[in-house]
Amino acid sequence: MTEEMPSLRCIIATLFFALLLPPGSFPATTLSPSFYDETCPAVFSIIRGIIEQALLSDPRIGASLLRLHFHDCFVNGCDASILLDNSATIESEKEAAPNNNSARGFEVVDAMKIALEFECPGIVSCADILAIAAQEAVNLAGGPSWLVLLGRRDSTAANRTLANLAIPAPFDTLNVLKSKFAAVGLNTSTDLVALSGAHTFGRAQCTILIERLYNFNGTGKADPTLNTTYLETLRKVCPEGGNGSVLVNLDPTTPNTFDSNYYTNLQAQEGLLQSDQELFSTSGADTIEIVERFSSNQIAFFESFVVSMLKMGNISPVTGTEGEIRLSCRRVNMDYTSSNKWSSS
Repeated sequence: MTEEMPSLRCIIATLFFALLLPPGSFPATTLSPSFYDETCPAVFSIIRGIIEQALLSDPRIGASLLRLHFHDCFVNGCDASILLDNSATIESEKEAAPNNNSARGFEVVDAMKIALEFECPGIVSCADILAIAAQEAVNLAGGPSWLVLLGRRDSTAANRTLANLAIPAPFDTLNVLKSKFAAVGLNTSTDLVALSGAHTFGRAQCTILIERLYNFNGTGKADPTLNTTYLETLRKVCPEGGNGSVLVNLDPTTPNTFDSNYYTNLQAQEGLLQSDQELFSTSGADTIEIVERFSSNQIAFFESFVVSMLKMGNISPVTGTEGEIRLSCRRVNMDYTSSNKWSSS
């Protein structure tokens, strides 16, 4: 089997996506993989080139961009609301607990938007930039490629309150994770396990691990689902009372590669986050069999990941005449044009 086979299989899965799912699985939208074929045909190459450049100095940027798309879609759908800064009318989602001092890659998204505004002004939405960037980041890390559905427009508002409630957290139990996935129309078995596989690359800060390593659920002990050897390794990197901003690889074996080792790690009780290990270590859970299947069959993981990413990208998109195509991903157009007029004067 050639190295291209997983990506090819995933593209095939994309092509037959509509046939594999029952009618009514998604709301009717105008999203299409060919949306920018005429108006901005270079959109993919521009975004991919900027990611490639960013990876030269920041090997975790791919995982960060994928995470932005994920965190965006869980809050009022995939509308680029996560990219908005605070303003007189916006309470930014960037300062919600799951994103504050954690979500990153905003400057790289800015670079994509600037380049696209030069190439095809006023055409490509920030929401679509996130969707394309997620696909390109995964593929550049050795993961699958797929036909990204496009045509989203950008929201003119953010929702910090919902961001605090809806985004899956690293300390969530399996039941909480399932409820958050169900709330946005994703299934609580394959979608949950497949999308959690995004943690096959990237980093996490020690600050979110400390309780798990030293005082799990107030017991004064470590999380019993942690492999004891792995626990000691993590304690050396993240000592109690140490620097909480120190980074730890989500996947200790292939930290910069998108592969199925994430699931093998769960079987070895080496899931870095509690929310990861819950998928395999929760007694009687229907997610255990899926973890085992993905661990032994990377193609099955890639194919399921593609289908689940397409489903996630179709959560309540803003389309048609709703919303806007932001000129800056950080500000709604009214604020952007007003500030530019002020600067000019």
